[in-house]
Amino acid sequence: MTSLSLPLRVSSKGLTREEKLKKSLDASVFLILTTPQFSTPADPQFGFVFNNLRFEIFNENEGVVYDSGDTKSMDGLQGIYDKKISGSSKSINTFASELKDAVIKYEHRLEEVSVSMTYIREERQIYITVKGVIVSTKENYVYKQTIRVWN
Repeated sequence: MTSLSLPLRVSSKGLTREEKLKKSLDASVFLILTTPQFSTPADPQFGFVFNNLRFEIFNENEGVVYDSGDTKSMDGLQGIYDKKISGSSKSINTFASELKDAVIKYEHRLEEVSVSMTYIREERQIYITVKGVIVSTKENYVYKQTIRVWN
């Protein structure tokens, strides 16, 4: 019996395992980053909580998210509105620490993970950098992505 590990790639021969490690890691981190937490029935904790806040109030001057009043769907996430957008995963009071925790939990091919997020008000963009070391090759890994803010 042949088994396939995630992530997968569709090819002319059917489903195959993605062989390019950097590309595979990028796809995995992108999936974590763009999946709202609590949206995956198989594992409700999978994803990044920041995407659950799309309908909350985003204060562009301060670069923070405010509670719009209905937090029933966010049970168990007390303190989420105290977190800062800009910062690094060294501080537990940033969304970068939330993303770092998710990457560590779901991407076991990386170690020594660190995350930084920078909100650029003029561009209305959040710049995200995920760094780590690939466990199997001991190579440095860097992933960069931007998220456009809402309002």
